[in-house]
Amino acid sequence: MRGFDPVLFDLDGTVVDTVELIVQSFRHAVRTVLGEDLPDEYITAGVGQPLMTQMERLSREKAGELYNVYREYNHRRHDELIRSYDGIAEALAVLRDAGRRLGIVTSKSRDTTAMAFAAVGLRDLFDVVVTADDSERHKPAPEPILLCLKRLRAAPSDAAGHERDAGRSPAPIYIGDSPVDIRAGRAAGVTTAAVAWGVFSREALLEAGPAYWVEEPAELVDLCLHGQGCAVGR
Repeated sequence: MRGFDPVLFDLDGTVVDTVELIVQSFRHAVRTVLGEDLPDEYITAGVGQPLMTQMERLSREKAGELYNVYREYNHRRHDELIRSYDGIAEALAVLRDAGRRLGIVTSKSRDTTAMAFAAVGLRDLFDVVVTADDSERHKPAPEPILLCLKRLRAAPSDAAGHERDAGRSPAPIYIGDSPVDIRAGRAAGVTTAAVAWGVFSREALLEAGPAYWVEEPAELVDLCLHGQGCAVGR
């Protein structure tokens, strides 16, 4: 068996399209609490980390208020703005049918993760889901990814170049849409792939050093099953 296994994914901006929901929630919270209209690229720069961490970055003094206002708005408009990405469900189904173990590692809380899956489905395709409530340290620390691998009875060994060696077992891969995802995967010792359809620009993602760049969901199948993809950062 070639390619990668297990295959771990971030949730927001990778498996489910919450980009507009996140951006609008941030705009509303910053405008309401701080009375400012800040650039989207600034207010979303911490996406990928737990929400309170992101709010502390915007204002340590008013982080709690920002958090509460964001959550209220986000939950109120959640089902209206959340979307499925074209091709994701099909790619996940192919990987699962091929015997790949699939996991989610997200910085969302357990309750908002459940909300996302309730809105778009897909939960049954994943063997393990690790949320911000499951570990003390969060991305970009490696602990959430290592916990997911442990629950899948896998190890992050031989990540670099492993997928190219014929006759060897596939290595784990972590796929995400933020620099935080890439740094967490690298810290955990697994191969990483950045996707083009999330919040962050190609430049910001490539600067974090992913092993692969994924332009559209259909490319996940060849990458994860055969180790064939757009290699970068090597």
